[in-house]
Amino acid sequence: MDDMSARVFLDLLAREASAVEFEGPVLAARTAGASPQKLAELEEAKLTALKVRELLRRRARREAELSALFDTAGDLAGLRDLDAVLEAIVRRARQLLGTDAAYMTLHDPVRGDTWMRVTDGSVSAKFRALRLAMGAGLGGLVAQTATPYATADYFADERFRHMTDIDDAVKEEGLVAILGVPLKLGGRVIGVLFAANRSVRPFTQDEVVLLGSLAAHAAVAIDNARLLQETRNALEELSEANRQVNAHSEAVERAALAHDRMTGLVLRGGGVEDVAAVVTEVLGGSLVVLDGTGRPITGDVDDLEPRIGPDGAGARRHRPGEGPRGPAATAAMIADAAQASRALGRTVRKDNLLVASVDVGAEPLCTLALRAEGQVADTDQRILERAALVTALLLLFRRTVAEAEGRVRGELLDDLISHPELDGLAERARRVGVDLDRDHVVTVVRHEGGRERAAFWASSRATLEHGLATQRGDELVLLLPGDRPGPLAKRIAAELSASLGRPATAGACGPVRGHAGVAAAHREARRCADALLALDRAGEGAGAAELGFVGLLIGDGRDIGSFLGTALGPVIDYDTRRGTALVRTLTAYFSAGGSLSRTADALHIHVNTVTQRLDRISQLLGADWQDPERALEIQLALRLHRLRG
Repeated sequence: MDDMSARVFLDLLAREASAVEFEGPVLAARTAGASPQKLAELEEAKLTALKVRELLRRRARREAELSALFDTAGDLAGLRDLDAVLEAIVRRARQLLGTDAAYMTLHDPVRGDTWMRVTDGSVSAKFRALRLAMGAGLGGLVAQTATPYATADYFADERFRHMTDIDDAVKEEGLVAILGVPLKLGGRVIGVLFAANRSVRPFTQDEVVLLGSLAAHAAVAIDNARLLQETRNALEELSEANRQVNAHSEAVERAALAHDRMTGLVLRGGGVEDVAAVVTEVLGGSLVVLDGTGRPITGDVDDLEPRIGPDGAGARRHRPGEGPRGPAATAAMIADAAQASRALGRTVRKDNLLVASVDVGAEPLCTLALRAEGQVADTDQRILERAALVTALLLLFRRTVAEAEGRVRGELLDDLISHPELDGLAERARRVGVDLDRDHVVTVVRHEGGRERAAFWASSRATLEHGLATQRGDELVLLLPGDRPGPLAKRIAAELSASLGRPATAGACGPVRGHAGVAAAHREARRCADALLALDRAGEGAGAAELGFVGLLIGDGRDIGSFLGTALGPVIDYDTRRGTALVRTLTAYFSAGGSLSRTADALHIHVNTVTQRLDRISQLLGADWQDPERALEIQLALRLHRLRG
């Protein structure tokens, strides 16, 4: 293809010529008597230009669609009038799909049918006033199946149930081709968005997807309007409460006082303990605040048991056949009441306990349990609910801060391990409250499952103890203040195992000062954790000192390779050269207590084969390899060889 033909078609593309105009250069060349080769080149150039033209048109159409979706999102962000937003969505649906009409129906929960909410391009009053029974017509099919449905010829389509009144309205409007997509809130269909044409027309998959996106925006607009109304209702309730305060209601005055004090606490950076103090000061009694797992944040479940005076005053009257309640029974009762409180969205009373619980996205966040004294008014229950909400906000804020700080601490610990030569590590540590000039212990934790929960636990622990934590591959690494690696590793293993509900194994090394020794301590801590697992001590924690002779060998600076070479090297080398299994035979022999028959059974070989292998080992290690002292050394070497993989 020469430059002249290419320029002709580029000019046509530049001025957005119609498809038929691209035939012009070919016809002109044919009229001028161009050669077959020239005509073939022009034909090929024409086809290529048409493909480019179609691609440009598709991109322009996609840009228009994205622009419309962006405008719709902007309308939702500044939502003031629900009708205006829905009308804009329907109008854009009609424009983008190039249909004659577009409309939206919504479910009426009172009458149990659907009604025409918004139309654009409609000319029939009967059609605009149409109400559809559930399951009737094309819209009923979309609502029932919660999936889009399109028909190129409505009256010739027998895949859905035709209703006379609906067909009459559609016929009066003159509609033929109809596409409907569901408006969904979660798993619930609240209506249908339609695009319709007055002539036969198939709808493409891109058009179905586009209309579905607009329907999703419409559903968000409707839900936002509902939430806005709920917010207005809540504000009206608060205004009513203020009017009651102005009427000198003592109960409401207490609620307003508590609310103001808790709000002030939040603004001043107060904590959960401060909110609990306000609640007990205003309402009296004893309060326990529990986290999402039911563990106390402030107070203790024992505090919720009634106090019994010397003369028996204050004892709870037990019902006939009911034994003493006790902390375990009280905790179980609080858990049941908390679940009911989250389901009902209000305070639940159990005997003399008031329980208010808050969840976020079906995840329990906090529970407040108050042992009330005397009669409790409804407003007092509202105070407890507000306190629960404030506590939930504080916990969410604390979690957000902890996650952000955890990332900073994790990156710092990663650099201390992988890049100790970087400048400014000590200064970065000081900014998060960690003094690297103090004694610290490096702990490596191996665990199975619960990766996110374990990482959150480690981050929280590091923040509370002014240390660092990070997740590196399949291990947790913590740098915590201290000079006793063994007890610290045991504590971390026990606490994380309890949190995860499965074994967590911790190896530790320390104390270490400054940033230069962190990497080496990390390596030794990893070896300690690996040693525990190899010794079948999963779920425990230890430093090198707690591992006995194994710890002395795996501690930093020990020449394990030399020890293995002396104790077991000839056998390992022989296996490597010949592909034999002498190391495995030795391991099985010692595990079987020196019994040839049990060794043969364990290896699934003949006793004679075991004898031959042991003779070979005697040749390699010397005839005294079974002496107690040599045997202990060889067994230890076998363990270390296993640890090194």
